[in-house]
Amino acid sequence: METNALLIVKDLEVVYTSGHTMVQAVNGIDFSLERGETLGLVGETGAGKTTTALTLLRLLPDRTGRVLKGSVIFDDVPLLALSEAEMQAIRGARISMIFQDPMTVLNPVIPIGPQIEEALFLHNTEGHSQAALAARVDEMLELVGIPAIRKKEYPHQFSGGMKQRVVIAMALACSPELLIADEPTTALDVTIQAQVLEQMCVLKEKMNMSMILITHDLGIVAKTCDKVAVLYCGEIVEYGTFEDFYVGQRHHPYTAGLFGSIPDIYGEEARLNPIEGMLPDPTDLPPGCKFNPRCPQAMALCKRQLPPAYAMGSHQIKCHLFASEADRHG
Repeated sequence: METNALLIVKDLEVVYTSGHTMVQAVNGIDFSLERGETLGLVGETGAGKTTTALTLLRLLPDRTGRVLKGSVIFDDVPLLALSEAEMQAIRGARISMIFQDPMTVLNPVIPIGPQIEEALFLHNTEGHSQAALAARVDEMLELVGIPAIRKKEYPHQFSGGMKQRVVIAMALACSPELLIADEPTTALDVTIQAQVLEQMCVLKEKMNMSMILITHDLGIVAKTCDKVAVLYCGEIVEYGTFEDFYVGQRHHPYTAGLFGSIPDIYGEEARLNPIEGMLPDPTDLPPGCKFNPRCPQAMALCKRQLPPAYAMGSHQIKCHLFASEADRHG
């Protein structure tokens, strides 16, 4: 693990409980992020991507979600050990998040301008004037493609895609060191998706900001990410650099299935090759490799023993198929 990384997540395990039922949402994941780097978290719905993000920000639901073990170190600060007051000084200012559903983020009875300004006011440690804060609101709205004159309008006066742009403006307003983007372009059409992603990447480079991009779209990952982590049933089954994923030929069977599910409009084969089966019940995960019930290459060993993460340089794959190859890479 990099010692000078901005973010280091080690052996993180998170569960949700309801009565006597326990859901294993995140199962011992490890990853790190350098300053200015973008990490893509990829996987199906229910894989643990959003739970990982909420854990980093200490936003798990109080009564049902809890961290069983592990550590989250941000710029040498152990986030899981901070008081809530200490965490509030970091959340929104140094670490910010773009949520997937803008309807749950925006207050319907307050104009969007004051909502963005509130985020700036809460973290206004340098004592900027009201005029300076208002100018920053205008700047952020224009940045995401919304005319500043619309800052007096209410959320119901915007389309779903425009609401998401407002949420993006709120997240970027305080120039965070780490931006967590949870499916940030889901509500946008393809053309606007490209524009918003380009804007986010330009601002990221300008501020030397790090980013965690949560998505199921491998095309977006290919355009924006330096490193990729593939999650399945709360475990990182494959982890590596852009080159490991998009230049290298070796992949976890689940990752290979994700690539096989991408439409190829230029290929001779018009049919998709979806991954068979469904994610297992998170309250009753299978023994051994969690992907073994759906894996076309599953062996008897896979059904009884959880594979370690085999390292091949910067590339890590959690699959028994790669044991001998990892040995060759020493």
